[in-house]
Amino acid sequence: MAHGAHRSPLLPPRPDPALARDCDQCLGWGTVVTRDGKHELCQACQPGPGQGKGGAARS
Repeated sequence: MAHGAHRSPLLPPRPDPALARDCDQCLGWGTVVTRDGKHELCQACQPGPGQGKGGAARS
């Protein structure tokens, strides 16, 4: 029996496809799936809060 995706009140993260284009970690998607089955932004190519382009810390 096939099962659909679990419903979540949270929207999936929105990656920047231009930054993800050549990433080996996420294969250009900009997101990765955790062991818990959650989608998270790729830490290798997507900036997080307080980070600059490509995940480098901003000063």
